[in-house]
Amino acid sequence: MMNDEIIEYRKYLQYERNYSLKTIDSYTRDILKFYKYAEKCNRNPRKIDAHFVRSFLSEELMNNISKRTLKRRISGLRSYYSFLERSKLVDYNVFKIISTPKAEIKNPRFLDGEQVEELLRSNLQRKDELQLRDQAIIDLLYDTGIRAFELVNLKTVDIDFRSNKLRIFGKGRRERESLISPYCSNILQKYKKELRPKLLMRNQSEKLPQNFFLNSKGEQLTVRGLEYILKQIEHKTGLELNLHPHMLRHTYATSLIDEGVELNIVQSNLGHKNISTTQIYTHLSTEALTKEYLKSHPRAKKNN
Repeated sequence: MMNDEIIEYRKYLQYERNYSLKTIDSYTRDILKFYKYAEKCNRNPRKIDAHFVRSFLSEELMNNISKRTLKRRISGLRSYYSFLERSKLVDYNVFKIISTPKAEIKNPRFLDGEQVEELLRSNLQRKDELQLRDQAIIDLLYDTGIRAFELVNLKTVDIDFRSNKLRIFGKGRRERESLISPYCSNILQKYKKELRPKLLMRNQSEKLPQNFFLNSKGEQLTVRGLEYILKQIEHKTGLELNLHPHMLRHTYATSLIDEGVELNIVQSNLGHKNISTTQIYTHLSTEALTKEYLKSHPRAKKNN
């Protein structure tokens, strides 16, 4: 059961850090799991030391929790106890001195050029009403690498069709600009003029949403709703790509690296705070190049 400080922390993550509800729920589950362990050990979670934290982590490992999950848990609890420390609810954030285990790096999945073209082409052939909205969504995801929560929170006023630019509010409400291609701009404008007004008419609330993308009831789209739309696109087109918003973000980033765009520009376009986050795409690009070489080069073929 959530106490007052956890409720306040959730509000902090949502309204000040602009985290998605999915991320907030994940952090909350980790906090509650730690609190439950403290209760089992008859310990006050506000009065703990490093030894107690390590005993919790040891038990997690004995329960076959992966290092990747454990790393996420430590990160979330470190953030939570920093919040408690700033709020004067604990004397010291003990998680500052807890090191995180090195987790196996899992490379993000992305689509190749042919798959992207097949996706866009197949979706264009749909005849249902929501085809136009869905085309605008997948086009924008691929055209800009925008995050899922950034897309669903995009307002109509954030799109400047004259200069083909978006104003995006990312993590921590950091603002950035993103260019969109003329083709993508045309799709977005067509959706805005032809379909969005029809969807708004179905909305029964007094205050209509200003968000650019709407669900079939004319309401603000959610991240889960966006994930559902991508699954429906696969169902309606007959494609099996295991689509996810981040897959198209990874595809966008890898495409830029393949075209020789400098890493700091890719970092800026993606809204990454640290360039180390962006460097994974350099590895992916090199990996794809090696795979293509081994498959295509005559001398490489001889050695296979």
